[in-house]
Amino acid sequence: MTVPRQPLVVITGPTGVGKTEVAVRLARLLPLEVVSADSRQVYRRMDIATGKPAPAQLESVPHHLIDVVDPDERYHAARFKAEAEVAIRQIRERGRLPALVGGTGLYIRALVRGLLPAPPADLAVRAHLAEWASREGTVALHARLGELAPEAARRIHPRDRIRLIRALEIHQLTGQPLPPRDHWRKNPSEFRLMMVGLTTSRELLYRALEARVDRMVQLGLAEEVRRLFDAGYDERLPSMQGIGYGHFAAVIRGRSTPARAVNLMKRDTKRYAKRQWTWFAREPEIRWVDVQVAGGIEGAAELVGKLIVQGELLS
Repeated sequence: MTVPRQPLVVITGPTGVGKTEVAVRLARLLPLEVVSADSRQVYRRMDIATGKPAPAQLESVPHHLIDVVDPDERYHAARFKAEAEVAIRQIRERGRLPALVGGTGLYIRALVRGLLPAPPADLAVRAHLAEWASREGTVALHARLGELAPEAARRIHPRDRIRLIRALEIHQLTGQPLPPRDHWRKNPSEFRLMMVGLTTSRELLYRALEARVDRMVQLGLAEEVRRLFDAGYDERLPSMQGIGYGHFAAVIRGRSTPARAVNLMKRDTKRYAKRQWTWFAREPEIRWVDVQVAGGIEGAAELVGKLIVQGELLS
């Protein structure tokens, strides 16, 4: 007997495009709950630069997987997948529609397509490769990968240190190369999926992102970073490497100035949005909705609601 696939709405797109706002307004039209797909919003005490929903938004519609770990705890795609599946099951048991909302493409892909068949991180192997890269250089890593797994080496930039180390780690642990990039395309989703990508013109989004950075600073981003230091959290933690936190950690430690931190934060936020566009452009099932063309947040929410009804995801 075939188990019917569970309905799942995915609302994604570049940072700052209005995903949370659309989801909150959509919840006024349909009985849904939000499962956050944001790798930074999982951390407690880190509110401003992560762009977490405002208290009023959290009160208006239930949100899951926000504020679930402390900044010094490890969080990764496998843990997200397991916890998101639990949240989605509970939402369905309440007779409501789960909406996965966020811009962390790896988390979304892990949930709807499954994780790549690769071993978990081996910290000893990774540390050894990192030390070797520091001594010999990143290009030497790429050359070594080219000897062991030429196809994987062709897909990875010679200076992409993180991916090179991961590819060599996988080869050392399994004797096999990194799985092909399109492996995920061959795995059909276990959900009855409606994936919507929110977008807008690059000019409008970049202008909005610059204004958002200014608001974050006005809201006290520097003070939030200082409180994290006072609580004992080290700036070398992965959670502290996110946009905004790393920039203002350098200010507090005297290595940068507020003006430089703001300029770099704006630059890096726009670069991140560009990477997100590129990532989601490869999703075969995504339906793009231009927020501006749809009439703003309200219009986009109404359009997404119509797509959900037409797709019979409420049944």
